[in-house]
Amino acid sequence: MTVPGFIPESAADRTDAALRAQLGYVTAHSPFYARLWERHSADPAAVRTAADLARLPFTEKQLLRDSQAGAPPLGEHAAAPMADVIRLHASTGTTGRPSWVGVTRSDAEGWTEAVAHALRTQGLTRDDIVIHGSGLTLFVGGLPVRDAVERIGATLIPIGTGASEKALLALQSMQVTALHSTPSYARYLAEYLRERGHDPRAFGLRKIIVGGEPGGGEPAFRAQVEADWGAVVTEGLGNADMAPIIFAEPLGAGGMRLTAQDIVLVELIDPDTGETVPAEPGVSGELVYTSLNRRSCPLVRFRTRDRVTVTGRDTDGAPLIRCVGRTDDMLIVLGVNVFPSAVRDVVQALVPRTTGALRILLDHPGPRVEPPLRIEVEQGTHEADATLAAEVEQLLKSRLSVPASVRLVPPGSLGRSEMKTRLVHVADGG
Repeated sequence: MTVPGFIPESAADRTDAALRAQLGYVTAHSPFYARLWERHSADPAAVRTAADLARLPFTEKQLLRDSQAGAPPLGEHAAAPMADVIRLHASTGTTGRPSWVGVTRSDAEGWTEAVAHALRTQGLTRDDIVIHGSGLTLFVGGLPVRDAVERIGATLIPIGTGASEKALLALQSMQVTALHSTPSYARYLAEYLRERGHDPRAFGLRKIIVGGEPGGGEPAFRAQVEADWGAVVTEGLGNADMAPIIFAEPLGAGGMRLTAQDIVLVELIDPDTGETVPAEPGVSGELVYTSLNRRSCPLVRFRTRDRVTVTGRDTDGAPLIRCVGRTDDMLIVLGVNVFPSAVRDVVQALVPRTTGALRILLDHPGPRVEPPLRIEVEQGTHEADATLAAEVEQLLKSRLSVPASVRLVPPGSLGRSEMKTRLVHVADGG
């Protein structure tokens, strides 16, 4: 294995050659990386194989923000002139300030092929009629996924977000077979339909393809979405700075496999030590990405902050993963690491006594939280449930080892999101 677990021996030579070519391009065109490598006394020319990547420093998100602030519009890491950039995307992250990503024509072609491969892995075919319920603006899960669906030859209905009435119209008239959206929107749309007297299962969807946030891999959350629609859920995982979908879940596999291996080299590291760890079943770590075929905004050893667990192997031995959350979302309560998505899965397991909606309330920004963890949980009905709060607290203690204080709120009071659901709310706005 070139990189433990992710690159099979049969692809090692091709991957290594692409890596050397990419590092040569970055060295020649990126003042950002020239300075970063000089500062760390790192020599990219010494990297001959993927196993040598550990000789180079990590790229942190804040470094990219600083690069763009100091050298607008795209920063000194852009590596291609704006005249070659045909489209811009952006992510807001935790700061709310857009982090811009430029895409050249060859970059866009690489994205389209990689995302089409991911969607095929998730079971999408040219015979599908797809509601595309992701934002069609700056979100990388929007226009690039549209391009990939059209590359496959499936029929695309570009609903986007904020237009659920149009999604209902499409469901009523177009024999839709698939929905692509965030997990939050898949739940939101089901509730939207029921509030208007429609059973989501009656529309005959067979495939729900989700991504953009944790949720699609949470057992209770996924089970509820599948029950809502009577359809199979699969998830994908991408990154705004690297590619829209990098890992995708084969039907029935129990995890996502690397599907963008032609444009992204993946490492798994211990987030505390930065050391590479093997992608073996049961191992957890943080994903680190390196571009293999990128002109604008190529990145080398980019720390994604996505925490994953290797759940097993696919039929050909490829590692399968689930994303458990982001390190910058993680909370620490009495020394215990807690991901908000794990709290949601506990609450979701009590549907229909809860609606599955919740808010984690903090007095100050994390990650450290003074116990107990304060949580608002929506009841499933307006009628009092005398034991529900205590049961949620007990489940959180037994499953996550976290002391919690649960307050029940009426159904529908916490609001809903058509994109990504914000689970943590800080009193001082941090």
